[in-house]
Amino acid sequence: MTQPTIDQIEKVITDSLVTFGADPDAISRDAELEALDVDSLDLAELSQILEEQFGVELTAADVAEIKTVGDAIDLVAERAK
Repeated sequence: MTQPTIDQIEKVITDSLVTFGADPDAISRDAELEALDVDSLDLAELSQILEEQFGVELTAADVAEIKTVGDAIDLVAERAK
């Protein structure tokens, strides 16, 4: 599997957040997941999507550290190396 680009990771995360009900206009790297009404169940589903798409396994501790969209993007980018 080739290493995904930041843009690919960002698109998957953004698209997932929109399907969870987040306002697309409110999604940015600095957007806090709590402010986007993303709850722990959404984060669990997002971690499964990221594992399927990029082969990146996120633990519960990893997910607990994700506060912003940028945190999620950066974590996946680092783990996908």
